[in-house]
Amino acid sequence: MQTKARSATVALAAAVATLAGFGLSAPAAEAATPSSPTATLVVDPGGDDRNPATAARPVATLARAQQIARGLSTRENVVIDLLGGTYQLAAPLTLTSADSGRDGHTITWQGVPGQHPVLSGGQQVTGWQTYDKSASIYVAHVPKGEDSRQLYVNGALAPRASITIARSDVQVTASGMTIVNPALDYLATLPEQNRIEVESEDSFTDRYAPVQSISGTTVTMQQPAWNNNNWGYDDIAHPFAGGTLMLENSLAFVQSAGQWYLDPQAGLLYYKAAAGQSPKHLDVELPRLTSLLQISGSYSDPVTNLAIKNIGFEYTTWLTPGTSIGYADQQNGTFLAQQYTQPANFISTCSSGCTQFEATRNSWVQIPAAVQVSAASDITFSGDSFEHLGQVGLGIGNDADATYSGPGLGASDITVYHNTFTDDSGAGVVAGGVQPDAHHPSNPGMIVQNVTIADNLVTNVAEDYKDMSGILSTYATHTVITHNEVSDLAYDGIDFGWGWGMNDPGGSQDYVNRGTYNYQPIYTTPTTLADTVVTDNLVHGTKKVFHDGGSIYNLSANPNAVVDDNYIYDNHNTVGLYLDEGSRYITLTDNVVQDAGVWAFTNASSTNNTDDNTFSDNWYNNGATQISTGAPHDNVATGNVQVASGDWPLAAQQVMYNAGIEPSLRTSADTIPAPAGLVVTPASASVSSGGTTQVDATIQNFAKRPLSDLRLALSIPSGWSVTPSSKNPHSLPPGESLTASWTVTAPASVSAPIAQAAVGASATYRRAGSAYTGSASTNLTETGALTSLKSYGSVPSAFGQSGGSYAILAGGNDIWGAGGEHYDEYGSIYSPQAAGPSSTVTVEVDSLQNVNAWTKGGLVLRDAVTGAGSSQGYVALVVTPSNGVSLQWQDASTPGYLDQDVQSPSSVAAPVWLRLVRDGDQVSAYYSADDQAWNQVGSAITLTGATTDEDAGMIVTAHSPSLQAQADFSNFSVSDN
Repeated sequence: MQTKARSATVALAAAVATLAGFGLSAPAAEAATPSSPTATLVVDPGGDDRNPATAARPVATLARAQQIARGLSTRENVVIDLLGGTYQLAAPLTLTSADSGRDGHTITWQGVPGQHPVLSGGQQVTGWQTYDKSASIYVAHVPKGEDSRQLYVNGALAPRASITIARSDVQVTASGMTIVNPALDYLATLPEQNRIEVESEDSFTDRYAPVQSISGTTVTMQQPAWNNNNWGYDDIAHPFAGGTLMLENSLAFVQSAGQWYLDPQAGLLYYKAAAGQSPKHLDVELPRLTSLLQISGSYSDPVTNLAIKNIGFEYTTWLTPGTSIGYADQQNGTFLAQQYTQPANFISTCSSGCTQFEATRNSWVQIPAAVQVSAASDITFSGDSFEHLGQVGLGIGNDADATYSGPGLGASDITVYHNTFTDDSGAGVVAGGVQPDAHHPSNPGMIVQNVTIADNLVTNVAEDYKDMSGILSTYATHTVITHNEVSDLAYDGIDFGWGWGMNDPGGSQDYVNRGTYNYQPIYTTPTTLADTVVTDNLVHGTKKVFHDGGSIYNLSANPNAVVDDNYIYDNHNTVGLYLDEGSRYITLTDNVVQDAGVWAFTNASSTNNTDDNTFSDNWYNNGATQISTGAPHDNVATGNVQVASGDWPLAAQQVMYNAGIEPSLRTSADTIPAPAGLVVTPASASVSSGGTTQVDATIQNFAKRPLSDLRLALSIPSGWSVTPSSKNPHSLPPGESLTASWTVTAPASVSAPIAQAAVGASATYRRAGSAYTGSASTNLTETGALTSLKSYGSVPSAFGQSGGSYAILAGGNDIWGAGGEHYDEYGSIYSPQAAGPSSTVTVEVDSLQNVNAWTKGGLVLRDAVTGAGSSQGYVALVVTPSNGVSLQWQDASTPGYLDQDVQSPSSVAAPVWLRLVRDGDQVSAYYSADDQAWNQVGSAITLTGATTDEDAGMIVTAHSPSLQAQADFSNFSVSDN
């Protein structure tokens, strides 16, 4: 079916080869160096650090096992077995170069198979007492001074105390806000005002800023958090598309069940229970640590040859947004963290960028991760879970200021395989940095390269910092993101790239105009971003809060990048495949995009270099195509297919089945689609009354096991008849397909010119003991015979008549030959040579199917309707679903193609009467709502190349490369004037 890009295949093969040693079924060290002995150390939370770390006498702490392992790794592989249970960390586990596997040996930290050790940075909260019985609020003592932005109840993030306010309730000022709504005057009476925060969910940013104090109606905010959140792009004062504004983190805001508030100074935690519930019977976990595992060496001596397997990482927080720094979010987990020089009236003058704002870009910082890898190589995470974490789950080669120990960046040959990321406040995985050393490293050891992120479940992450995608790779060379399931996110699914093209060779005129290069060079060499591979991922449930961005998204030049065989659905009517500013050299092939508002988008202007990308052979069922093709961008869109009514071809269904975690690894937590695809295909989609056609149903087994007890059936509407013309198969081997056939007969008479009949195929079968059903459908078109008029289609079309009514069902890209287009694709019912030099042609367009805003149905005059692309004397008067009535004609510059037009008001739509009046080589056009009052469209036009007698008829084009549109007509007439 599809042929994957070689880079994806090689990368996945390399990952599989690596995981043969680091897989889920055997200790990594044993497979990595089979000839070497293996030392096994055992850790048990109930052990004793005076023990020798044997199975019979385990040690109690990770630190003791680490100490012992350091003395063994130069002469043998080391496996550190963690028995099940919770390892309550007082400090993060820090692995340096001294903890590397040496001389070809590997150190594996792993959970014992069948058990689930958890490295926890939290503490269970007990001792609950009633605080406010009527409000079901409880209180418990926690250590004084302990602070957290997260609380987890029964293994799920609990919402902080918050209230939603209208943006009109306050007025933003340079120092804070003025309260406009008197209902909020009580805020000035609240205690601990400097713990209250403002959160603003905007178009693509999610911003936090803490209050300093409230006096009367004046809210003074902490700096620089407030000022940093109110300039640049999509800020609190000027969000691009509205969004929710909230006040958070006060006991007074604990109003809904599940909300909580922490008072660190008093050491008290408040929680509002649901009716009839008490937190005494709940598992309440308060995070205490901001980090759990830090793996970092140096550029000259990186940490190497480590495997982390079957270990849970849980319960952390990240406190910066509640400080005076706040979270001045810029995009996808980057924020401003220092005081900058701002222009006067920056809130108004820099609400969509300004020169001074450009000075900040090289100092943007990243959200840190709970588990961090930098200055390291040959590190594998497999079978681990990253859950209930107050920031990013796993950070790979992030900038130094987001790295808790050792230098940042410098991560190579890192594999993230078959892990789970869920209930995290930030992204699941972030690879790469955003600062200058990330894109043009001053030391070669800083490069982030060869990161493989495969077969992971990333779901319900970025719960607090909602602007983050599930997986993000920024400046990195050869990141392979494959076979992941990424779902349920406020923002994007999988994002890669960074920099908006400003750091690419030659820079970007956009950022010349903005003044960026007053503060940084225009680079002449490429960035480290290249060779990204994004294949076979399942992305769904994205864009739940923010509208800007895409389910799969790239920024900047990414040479040799491929985006293949991904399946996107449920993205809340936003963009499926999004190439943002400066995206270049990316190929997007064989992707399936379902139910998107825009299935493919290039953010291309004349100044931003979003160029030289190719969208080829993708499938989508609806949504606009917004790809800037032609000069100067030279993006290519070719072979992309829009399917109707979810009627996905087998090749697309196979992409749907394969996308996400590989079938052999799927569990009940993953999406598990049916193992077979089904399509139904008529030999002829158009059947005359009483006529017959053959209908085939083809089923393909995508799985690696046979299908059994297979039954195929065909259902037809009342009045139609069906006869099997092949035997029903009963089994289907892996990877194979088979076809069953039926002869279908249409009713002997029709009541409409064209009648659509839904024909459905169903399949029932079993695989590996499980029962499945599948279905597919198609439409057969029954047509009434034309009695006197002729028909012609330059594209596949159906034509019908019933009495004085007519219908045309036709495809076609368009009937238009100007502005870079060259289309003459339509279906027509016409009267040959009927319109003489003085004649009038009239029709009523009763209805027009809305396939596209420019779907067209109406009247045509032409020397020869059958001469598509060549015949002259060509004029059409058509109605459209959204662009009114359009008079289109051919001048001398493009013989055989319409290239001139004039339109009525866009509100005019079917049903509508249309009329063309010919007077020699002059034609006038009119429309009417009632065949009484007529409105002229433009003025009379000149027919170029018209013959004495022209064909006159009705015409339809779908304005779609793969769909058909139907128009219904009546009262068609041609008369002499």
